[in-house]
Amino acid sequence: MNEKLSAYAQLMRIDKPIGILLLLWPTYWALFLAADGLPDLKVWAVFTAGVVLMRSAGCVINDFADRHFDGHVERTKLRPIPAGKVSAREAVILFIVLCIVSFALVLTMNETTIKYSFIGVLLAFIYPFMKRFTHLPQLFLGLAFSWSIPMAWVAQGAEPTLVLWALFIANVLWTVAYDTQYAMVDRDDDVKIGIRSTAILFGRRDKMAVAALQFATLLILLWIGYIEQLGGVFYWSLLVSGALMVYQQWLIKARERQACFKAFLNNNYVGLAIAMGIAIAETV
Repeated sequence: MNEKLSAYAQLMRIDKPIGILLLLWPTYWALFLAADGLPDLKVWAVFTAGVVLMRSAGCVINDFADRHFDGHVERTKLRPIPAGKVSAREAVILFIVLCIVSFALVLTMNETTIKYSFIGVLLAFIYPFMKRFTHLPQLFLGLAFSWSIPMAWVAQGAEPTLVLWALFIANVLWTVAYDTQYAMVDRDDDVKIGIRSTAILFGRRDKMAVAALQFATLLILLWIGYIEQLGGVFYWSLLVSGALMVYQQWLIKARERQACFKAFLNNNYVGLAIAMGIAIAETV
């Protein structure tokens, strides 16, 4: 029983919280901006728990979708499904359970948030299958990872504005950037087994493409800071984020697997810096 629970936890990536954090920070960006300060405690708690649950559900459906490929990739060959620890049927059941629990949390929010949640589930479900049909699966991940932003915004009771959708687009671009770094880790294996990604699409222009996406992200956030009059603290957080992105470019310069993965992980600090900048700017 303990071995099975451990396998489920591994399938949900509970032992690897980076995905939770990368999804959580933009959600907090939206909550603090929409609230013009401290968000409602209930909304904050629901979205924090919901992020954990939906990120876990996304990992489960991703591994189900990749069950015939993961065994051929060095980084993923020991995941629970290819290793025989969890069956495909068990993975589907776990995904459904996680979605039901997440939806139960959403039902405590307002009607608009509930309506938005259906789009979120759809994006979480279709993303893992996109790598078979397009070289832009990272774009679909960006849409899935960013949909918590409009959900959190309307849950806080704010009306959708241009700032909301600018924040959404900024996060989509940032997600494509860091997930391209992640895809650079598996590029050689993905080419062999026919999996598509932006890392393959961009080819030798991958570093330039990541830099352009990062720069566009910072420009949009700079515009948001100006419109929302967030002040110096927020601009300093963007400066820190920019410095971290430059460091990531240095890490991926030789396209070495472990260095690319380290660059991907470093994005946690980018999201944290921006979250702290918005939170301090809106509450002081």
